Amino acid sequence: MMQSAIDKLRELRALHEDGLLSRQEFDSRKNAILDAAYPADAPALADGPARAGTEIGLMATQEMGPAHRRYRLERLIAQGGMGEVWQATDLATHAELGHSAQVALKILPPSLTENSLHAKLLIEEAARARQLAHQHIVRVYDWAQDPATGSYFIIMECLDGEDLDALLAREGRLGLARALDLLAPVADALDYAWERHGLVHRDIKPANVFLARGGDVKLLDFGIAARARAGGLALEAPAGSGTAGYRAPEAGSAGGVPARALDVHAVAAMLHRMVTGALPGGDAARPEGLNDAQWQVLQSGCARDPAARPASVTELLARLRAADGPSADELRARAEADAARARAEQAAQAARDVAARKLAEARAQAEAAAKAQLDRQRREQERAAKASAEQARAARKDALRQQLLERRAAEAEKARLEREEAQRKLAQAKAAAIYLAEQKRARLEEAARAQAMLEQLLPTPASPVADTEGVLRDRFEDGDTKGPELVLLPTGRFQMGSPEHERKTAMDAGSQPGWLARELPQHWVGIDKPIAMGRYPVTVGEWRLFVASTGWRPSGEVDWDAPGFAQTDRHPVVGVNWFDAIRYVRWLSEVTGKSYRLPSEAEWEYACRAGTKTAFSFGDTISTDQANYDGNFTYNGGARGVYRRGTTPVGMFAANPWGLFDMHGNVWEWVQDVVHDNYDGAPLDGSAWEAGGDQARRILRGGSWLYNPRYLRAALRNGFSAALSNDIVGFRVVRDLM
Repeated sequence: MMQSAIDKLRELRALHEDGLLSRQEFDSRKNAILDAAYPADAPALADGPARAGTEIGLMATQEMGPAHRRYRLERLIAQGGMGEVWQATDLATHAELGHSAQVALKILPPSLTENSLHAKLLIEEAARARQLAHQHIVRVYDWAQDPATGSYFIIMECLDGEDLDALLAREGRLGLARALDLLAPVADALDYAWERHGLVHRDIKPANVFLARGGDVKLLDFGIAARARAGGLALEAPAGSGTAGYRAPEAGSAGGVPARALDVHAVAAMLHRMVTGALPGGDAARPEGLNDAQWQVLQSGCARDPAARPASVTELLARLRAADGPSADELRARAEADAARARAEQAAQAARDVAARKLAEARAQAEAAAKAQLDRQRREQERAAKASAEQARAARKDALRQQLLERRAAEAEKARLEREEAQRKLAQAKAAAIYLAEQKRARLEEAARAQAMLEQLLPTPASPVADTEGVLRDRFEDGDTKGPELVLLPTGRFQMGSPEHERKTAMDAGSQPGWLARELPQHWVGIDKPIAMGRYPVTVGEWRLFVASTGWRPSGEVDWDAPGFAQTDRHPVVGVNWFDAIRYVRWLSEVTGKSYRLPSEAEWEYACRAGTKTAFSFGDTISTDQANYDGNFTYNGGARGVYRRGTTPVGMFAANPWGLFDMHGNVWEWVQDVVHDNYDGAPLDGSAWEAGGDQARRILRGGSWLYNPRYLRAALRNGFSAALSNDIVGFRVVRDLM
């Protein structure tokens, strides 16, 4: 019975997707099939209450995914021929390194992925869609396979709202202006996919256009997208992919290079349904609400010959907007209205002429009377003015005499104040000269003490010597090879964590309260021991020396020498876990004879802030001219920037006030501390906090090229499994000086 019900549901959905069943009829028949297959009086399972499953056998609260990446299913969002879409909660530590706790899972049934082509399509879809970083395309994070069910699934951005199909089912037809406004973001997304990645969507329909509650429009499901390549077609989906009613006539032909005309046809068919309530077909007459020019443009979008269609969806929408003129009926109605207005204007003008004549007569009579009255008033005013002028002359004489006395008194007072001000400025200048002399003497004494300390720390020529920029480098004991460049940090105290106003700004930018709670309580920490910190994160070239010397082999999936984006020996190394970083600093200590280690979390934040108290070491906002991050997102009013899709060479951006580079962005950096939920009980002397907490995970700082700018704040704390590595995490070193 179960298999029969599943077959019926599949047939029913095919009828609905082909436009032969309305949404209401589909839901009504679906509920009848489910009621017959699963009667209400069916006995419950022995181990608990029954829960409704799906065609694949999934149910709410079920967990799936590999051991280190678990997801709990919350609710079924959609079903289709290629599987199911669920809202899920990310239960794994990977949630801290890529997306929010709520995600969407697109799950393929094992019956489909038994075919190696379908499994390959799923993996290629995830890899391709992850590169589509556009505000109107749903974000895809990764893919995985559930070992229990054998199902492959894609992890995607979780959206709140409804698709265009649901809107049309509720409201019916839409006005052309509203339809064009809804499809403008779709056109923008398709232009980006074609121009940046050579992709054609191939399955545009109302169910794949999502309307978020905030008004944003997202294009879904690039799962059957095809890429045009030189020399022919890279077949990445079946040639007949798409949905009946929206699929272009040439879509079923094999061997052709996918062109933008496929998407133009689908959008034109969808626009026809939005403004008329039905899909195009036959010799349909021009619908109400469209003029002849607009109707011709819409028909050209659905033309059988791809060459007769507009070159892109953007051009289709532009032509429709440009053809926004009146129809013949509207022109006749306007002419009749103009004639009626002309007749009314003539009658009104005649009435105004009569009223004007009467008004002119009344005005002449009033002017004669007013003139006589004005003559009388003028004579009286002349007499009064003469008397007033005499009184005014006497008053001016008295006033001038009083002003002269007051001016002389004010000049005397001004002279007295100027003498006092000159005496005060002279005293201030003397005090300032004394203060500056004392400050200069103090700086000279401090420089002498620092030089003496440096000479004690570096007693022989073989020890590291600071160059003119204050950079130290240790030579290896067996040759002329040198270690990483180091910067001497001053000792001092600072407030660790974030203030309330910074947390509020971060929440406005999308941060979750749970993340921000890790930065509390804000507390004072003293850095009393002199240390030198790596000027840059450890580079690929520096790691290459370690690999050649020790024979180290990676344990993760990311190849440090070929991580998936271009790099040189000046790029920060990735693909190393926390244990690998520990091995490196131990090796570096052995070959230099000096004491190297990872920085503590307090030392890292102290060095990152470099004496500042703002969210970043260069202010309370950030741009991609200052750091490497995903420039599609902004923070605290900053401007959008570039998204570089990989690491950048160290030293590409300006250093912070203490001469340290890439403290914000590029790669996350391992520190010594284990993960704790907040700062309650944290050390106050700058040492690493390794007692208690989650011993399987270690702290990461600084953000990376893949992340939003809010993750780059100096106070932000992240955590990751110490045994895992990926393409966004590296580290930098610290050397003890005493």
